[in-house]
Amino acid sequence: MKRSLRRALWATGAVVALAVAAVPMTTASAAGSVTATFAKVQDWGTGHEGRVTVTNGTSSTLNGWRIEFTLPSGTSISSSWDADITRSGDRYVAVNKSWASTLAPGASFSWGYNGTGAYKAPVSCTINGGSCTGGGTPTTTAPTTAPPTTTPPTTTPPTTTPPTTQPPTTPPPGGKKIVGYFAEWGVYARNYHVKNIHTSGSAAKLTHILYAFGNTTGGRCSIGDSYADYEKAYTAADSVDGVADTWDQPLRGSFNQLRKLKKMYPNLKVLWSFGGWTWSGGFTQAAQNPAAFADSCYSLVKDPRWADVFDGIDIDWEYPNACGLQCDSSGPNAFKNVISALRSKFGSSFLVTAAITADGSNGGKIDATDYAGAANNLNWLMPMTYDYFGAFNAQGPTAPHSPLYSYAGIPQQGFWSDAAIQKLKSKGVPSSKLLLGVGFYGRGWTGVTQAAPGGSATGAAPGTYEAGIEDYKVLKNSCPATGTVGGTAYAKCGSNWWSYDTPSTIGGKMSYANSQGLGGAFFWELSGDTSNGELIGAIKGGLG
Repeated sequence: MKRSLRRALWATGAVVALAVAAVPMTTASAAGSVTATFAKVQDWGTGHEGRVTVTNGTSSTLNGWRIEFTLPSGTSISSSWDADITRSGDRYVAVNKSWASTLAPGASFSWGYNGTGAYKAPVSCTINGGSCTGGGTPTTTAPTTAPPTTTPPTTTPPTTTPPTTQPPTTPPPGGKKIVGYFAEWGVYARNYHVKNIHTSGSAAKLTHILYAFGNTTGGRCSIGDSYADYEKAYTAADSVDGVADTWDQPLRGSFNQLRKLKKMYPNLKVLWSFGGWTWSGGFTQAAQNPAAFADSCYSLVKDPRWADVFDGIDIDWEYPNACGLQCDSSGPNAFKNVISALRSKFGSSFLVTAAITADGSNGGKIDATDYAGAANNLNWLMPMTYDYFGAFNAQGPTAPHSPLYSYAGIPQQGFWSDAAIQKLKSKGVPSSKLLLGVGFYGRGWTGVTQAAPGGSATGAAPGTYEAGIEDYKVLKNSCPATGTVGGTAYAKCGSNWWSYDTPSTIGGKMSYANSQGLGGAFFWELSGDTSNGELIGAIKGGLG
C-alpha cells in the first residue's frame, strides 16, 4: 500500500536554518564602484551551484549591468537563472534580465547557475568594462542584452542586502512552478519557522508555498492548530523581519510570519492545504454536500484576520473513492464535484490546486477517480510521486521510495513516477498542469545484508523522529548515497538501507519534467533540506 508522508509522526525534531555559506571569489567592497562577487553555494564534485552578486556601491542608480568572465578548464555553466547568459568557448557574458535592469545605490542583486565539475572561480572578470572587484560604473542606459529566455522566472532572486533596502523586482508571469510544503507542526520540536524559508535562500527560489494542513472534520474546512497558525508570539530573533510580536496585535503565529515573508518576496504565493494523510476523513462528508464544504472553506480562508496571506486553496484528499488512512466510497465523480464547488465559490482568479495519488498501477488509485474531469477547475495537480515503498513493509524487499522509472525487480508494477505521469496524461490531464513530486527525506530498513535493492529486512531503520524516515540533511552525512536505481539514489550503511534523492538525482528528475512539458515540481517538505537549500537549489537549477 502506498503511504503518503504526512502529519503527526513528523511533529518532532529540530533544525535551525542558517544563512547560506558562500565562499566568495573576491571581496565586493570597493567604495564608489559596481562590483560582482562569485560564490560557491554547494559543490558535489561532479557539479556545483554558484551565485553571483552584483553590488552598486555608487551613489547613482545603476541602469543595467554586463559581466564578462572566463571559467577555468574543467568547469562550465550548464543552466542559469535570473540572468541572460551567452557563451563562446570558456568565455561567458551575463546580462541583467529586462525585469531587473535597475539597481538602487547601495543595493545588491544575485543571480545563480549550476555548473559541471567542481566549483572554480573565474580567472578573469569585468563588469560594465571595469574589474569585478571594483571599477565598473553606473550606466545611463542598459548594456546590450543577450537574447531573452522563453521562460522568465517567477520568483525574486536573493540579495545580500535586506529586502527593505532593495525591494525585489517584479518579473513577468510565467515559467516553471516550484512549490514547497511548510508543515505547521514544524515550529515545535523541529524549530523550523517561516524565517528559515528566508535565511536558507529557499524563498527566493520558490514560486508557491503550501501551508499544511487545515482540517476537514465534519465535511468542513477548519483550523488545524490555532496556536501554530495564528496565536504563537514570535521574538525578534525568530521573526522574518526581526520585529517581535506584541501581545495585542491582531494576528501572530505562522500566518503573520507568512504575511511578512510575502512583503519581502511579493511574487511568492501562499496556498492553504487541507487534508493530508491524517485529516482526509472529512472529505467523504464534504462530497455529500460540496457547496456547503466550499462555503466553509471560503469563510475560513477569507477570514479578515488573514485573508491577505492566502492566494489559493489546496486539496490533499488521500484518497477519493479509495483507501488511505480511511477508506472512501464516494464514487469516481466525488473529487471532481468538490473541486468544481470550490472553483465556483472562490472564482477564477483564486488558485485551486490538488495533491493526488501517484499510483500508476492498472486498476489503482488513479483509475478510481476522474482526475481529468477535475483538471479544468484546477490550476495544477501534484501526483505524490514518493512513498511508493518503505518500511511500512517491514521485511522489505528494499526499494527506493521515489523511483522515476521502473527497474528490474521493482516490487510493484506502476509504482514509479513516470507511470503516474503517463497515466494521467493518457486520461486527458494536460502536461502543463502536472507537477513532479520530490521527497526531501529518505525511507529505510534495518537488518539488511544486501547492498543492491531487493534485499530482505527485519524492520524500519532508526530515524531521528520516526523509524524508517530521515531528513535528507541528515542522510547526506550519516549515510551518503553509493548507488542509483530507477533515477533515484540509495545507500547501505551497516545493516541500514536508505533511499533518497540527492542534488544529482533531482537534476535528472527535473530534466524529465522539462522533457515531458510538466508545469514544474513540488516537494515535501521544507525542513528536510539543508540550511542552505541544496535540494531546492537543484530543483531551481534543473528546471532552468
